[in-house]
Amino acid sequence: MGFIMLIAGFTLLFFSGDWLVKSSIQIARYFRISTLVVGITVVAFGTSAPELIVSLKAVFDGVPDISVGNVVGSNIANIALVLGTVSIILPIKVKKKSIFFDWAVMMIASLLFYFFAQNNKLQFFEGVIFLVFISLYLIFSVYSSRRQMGKSGELIEKPSMKIIWAVALLVLAATGLYFGSKLLVEGAVIIAKGFNVSERVIGISVVAFGTSVPELATSVMAAVKKETDISIGNIIGSNIFNLLAILGVTSVLKTINISQVLISVDIWWMMGISALLMLALLPLKKGHISRWKGVLFVAIYAYYMILLFTH
Repeated sequence: MGFIMLIAGFTLLFFSGDWLVKSSIQIARYFRISTLVVGITVVAFGTSAPELIVSLKAVFDGVPDISVGNVVGSNIANIALVLGTVSIILPIKVKKKSIFFDWAVMMIASLLFYFFAQNNKLQFFEGVIFLVFISLYLIFSVYSSRRQMGKSGELIEKPSMKIIWAVALLVLAATGLYFGSKLLVEGAVIIAKGFNVSERVIGISVVAFGTSVPELATSVMAAVKKETDISIGNIIGSNIFNLLAILGVTSVLKTINISQVLISVDIWWMMGISALLMLALLPLKKGHISRWKGVLFVAIYAYYMILLFTH
């Protein structure tokens, strides 16, 4: 029963995340918002929405290890599994020099999370700091994008969907995210108890993979279309949202308890893989993630999963 609920949750989250992005882009076009701004805000939030709903659901259901494990595991999976897989399909050449700024924000957010977690919990005021941080980042990103749009003379596309249908699809996506997260969390808890596996392990592995599916789908499609900048931008943007927006919103609504093993082991893995990403991108002027680097990232992820389930 747990596996059926898990698969049903994965499926609902996958389609609902896709509907959320599509409907939000149509609404943004209706209000004549730049695609650059949409990419930084709507797409990054849309692909991170499953993590948000799952984390909130897990915390209020009394399984905080699934909530925090989901965020940490998703950030690890986004870089090591998703980006690794994408670069195996098509080596990634980084054209945006500003990617260093986004990476730096992700690392600062990771270090801030580690610092706040030292007392084994995230509290209201720490969540507020996270939300202020993400707000400033978004304001700066939108401002930079509008400046770039002005220089490039980008034309805003017309919506291909009537506003009423876009809103209806948005409501449908939100409903799907809620029920998908409910099935995913409940199914994961049943499996964890059935196999005597900790909720932390299930959260970091199975649940994190499920909520990273939208990033995987978006990035693979971008790679197929040879728009690799979108792949890496989406992944770093999603990781920033996971840390600042998801943990921020969740801890503002309810204090999150964090197990010591997450702090002493898993967060270090997350920060280590994030640091490895920058090493893989050097030198920035000729940033290139080749296929062998992609294989290395995927191998590191596989090794981490083996350690999780064997220890």
